[in-house]
Amino acid sequence: MERPILYVAITNHGFGHATRTASVAATIQKLCPEVLLIMVTTAPRWLLECYIEGDFIHRPRSFDLGVIQADSLTMDKEATKEKLLDIQKHQNSLIASEVNFIRQNRVNLILADIPFLTPLFAKAANIPCWMMSNFGWDLIYRDWGDEFIAIADWISDCYSKCDRLFRLPFHEPMQVFNNITDVGLTGGSPRYFADDLRANWRITAPLEKTILLTFGGLGLNQIPYDNLKHFLDWQFMIFDQSAPDLPNLIKVTDRKYRPVDFMSICGRVISKPGYGTFAEATRLGIPLVTIPRDDFAEAAFLLEGIVNYHQHQILTPTEFFHGTWDFLHQQPQKPKQSQGVAKDGNEAIAQAIIRYFRSL
Repeated sequence: MERPILYVAITNHGFGHATRTASVAATIQKLCPEVLLIMVTTAPRWLLECYIEGDFIHRPRSFDLGVIQADSLTMDKEATKEKLLDIQKHQNSLIASEVNFIRQNRVNLILADIPFLTPLFAKAANIPCWMMSNFGWDLIYRDWGDEFIAIADWISDCYSKCDRLFRLPFHEPMQVFNNITDVGLTGGSPRYFADDLRANWRITAPLEKTILLTFGGLGLNQIPYDNLKHFLDWQFMIFDQSAPDLPNLIKVTDRKYRPVDFMSICGRVISKPGYGTFAEATRLGIPLVTIPRDDFAEAAFLLEGIVNYHQHQILTPTEFFHGTWDFLHQQPQKPKQSQGVAKDGNEAIAQAIIRYFRSL
């Protein structure tokens, strides 16, 4: 048969969708090197290369936007609405140009996380569209009410045309999808030996006093770095290049490293609610410290997931932003459920896609 070609479309919102989808794409490539990956995202190529070791085509295109944000917790709903209405207005030309590309490149299958126009590309190009996520954008916008309800209805209608959904853990019901396969957690795995990392970064604090701070691709403007002075015999790591220079704060600026690479040498991960970080920490068994987000509907499902399946500490925003971080002296809480959550999402999705290609 001809070389199988997979068109992988990724929501343009932060880095989390890009990294979790790239983890699956990398697994597909390892198990079936002849598959040609076309990664369709405005996420930077260097980020994809942190996960995908082999070759791929990068097509920088955006068909959705998620939420326009100033940082990891501050949303601009008005700008988001304007952009969504603009996408809706131009959807026919967006679809036409992608269908043209898909046909010219003889794409066999679309995998999407989780841009809502992709099922329409697939229908017009007469190929299947499979999607993967723990939530749909219709959930987020519907929760905002008012003019967003009509936008959410439009998006739900697009999702209903998807041929198959791989539903990730920590999920909302996603009832508009007609064909749902539940899979385990997806995500990257550490690439470096713990001893090498500790030596290279001169990490001398014991495991329980080594903390990773990670707030996704957008960072967080108001991290209370002042609190780190209460923990001078601890070591904190962050990927925020604008963080202050502090004796016990290690700034990781080398792009070959990812947050997941450091998790195995940390006693805890402090993060905003985000699937990627939650999934990778849960896969590795590293306790999570986080804060709720009332204005982003996915967050409630993520928090429920880690309360049920993972060691956790859930702080109030006041404790995180205005407290003295005494929580670091307390033990994380045990998960409510005795049975764990499945962790085989990368492999399950990859195997299903490879089976599909072999059936052609």
